[in-house]
Amino acid sequence: MNENANEPVCVPDQCTGRRIGWEDYWMKITQDIALRSTCIRRNIGCVIVKDNIIVSTGYNGAPRGFPHCIERGCIRDELGIQSGTRHEICFGVHAEQNALLQAGRDSEGGTLYVNAYPCKICAKMILNALIKQVVISGTYSDIEGIELLKDGGVDVKILKNESK
Repeated sequence: MNENANEPVCVPDQCTGRRIGWEDYWMKITQDIALRSTCIRRNIGCVIVKDNIIVSTGYNGAPRGFPHCIERGCIRDELGIQSGTRHEICFGVHAEQNALLQAGRDSEGGTLYVNAYPCKICAKMILNALIKQVVISGTYSDIEGIELLKDGGVDVKILKNESK
């Protein structure tokens, strides 16, 4: 820990290898955002970035004013619904959806970072928002969303789980 807060912890030309790149930085932020998730099954975080400035963030959870799944329980678990199927049954709003709703038109031309594969519904929303690139860390059983994004001309980059 630096005892003098006014002094830099690391002088740029002397910290080669200590400063993380933008992609790792944004993916770490998605992991922190995911900590706000109220979903019992998965904690997903999303950040939309344009010119290395945060446009919007989102995490998965119940719509405003509804009880969270961590409070009321998971309807999908109660009904025995397999992950990646029957999204319409879930009360939750996906992280990508929340980020896109908060961003509005400001997301156009931006990059969306998320710690799971976007589902097909989120992929359609990403396409309509004119996001140019999606960077993903993590996996998901449903790859239809990825295929849809690629077919729609979005640059999709899937990272190996190297970000910590």
